Amino acid sequence: MAVVPPKTVVVVPTYNERDNLPVLAALLADLPVPNLHLLVVDDDSPDGTGEVADKLVAEAPDTVGVLHRRTKDGLGRAYLAGMARALDEGADVVVQMDADLSHPVSALPVMLDTLRTEDAAVVIGSRYVAGGSTAAEWPRSRRALSAWANAYVNAILRLGLKDATAGFKAWRAETLRALDLDSVHSNGYSFQVEMNHRAVTRGFTLLEVPIHFEERGRGTSKMDLRVQLESALTPWRLRFGGPAGRSGAGSGNGGPARVGPR
Repeated sequence: MAVVPPKTVVVVPTYNERDNLPVLAALLADLPVPNLHLLVVDDDSPDGTGEVADKLVAEAPDTVGVLHRRTKDGLGRAYLAGMARALDEGADVVVQMDADLSHPVSALPVMLDTLRTEDAAVVIGSRYVAGGSTAAEWPRSRRALSAWANAYVNAILRLGLKDATAGFKAWRAETLRALDLDSVHSNGYSFQVEMNHRAVTRGFTLLEVPIHFEERGRGTSKMDLRVQLESALTPWRLRFGGPAGRSGAGSGNGGPARVGPR
């Protein structure tokens, strides 16, 4: 009897990404990863991204799906909706990935292989472990802000991650089920931090592998003042209101960096 490869679902939230989405879908389709699926979660994009997603589904109904949401209520809510759909449809691995082409598709096979071969609950595509990097186009102020955000999160929560705010992740399905997704509070980019915190405090092992983070393809960033404020307050809410836990960290020379229970 033939062995069926694990079902991997890449969940991609979209809002006004009609130009980037077809490029991302084509890059994913070309990967040498069996049983790879794309699930687009579109928040009623006024630029017609939802219609572009429908066209992709019509062209590849066995590997592409779309979840149309009628309310734009944050990146975290979109990811949670997509994760729930992926789990309901039998995903073994769920990948978080941005639609703006900033996350390198070429790194996904390495992340999935690391998840398969290492004792890890989630593998993070990291800009800040040895071998990782950020876009050359980033101004010094943006580099400083990103570094400060990671230092801020780790100082409060002691996650031990080099890239605590990263959004490119591959999760085991059983890990997501254990994190009680229905009770996740964060809405914007701080969703990434809360998910990491939940995994660490529950004793799961997190691995970071290096990636090169590109500048977004087309369109504009969705980071506004409300999202920034939530990102600043969430670590304190988790510190004093979330479950207590322990973390440890290690780093390599361009290989995986590990965070897990001591």
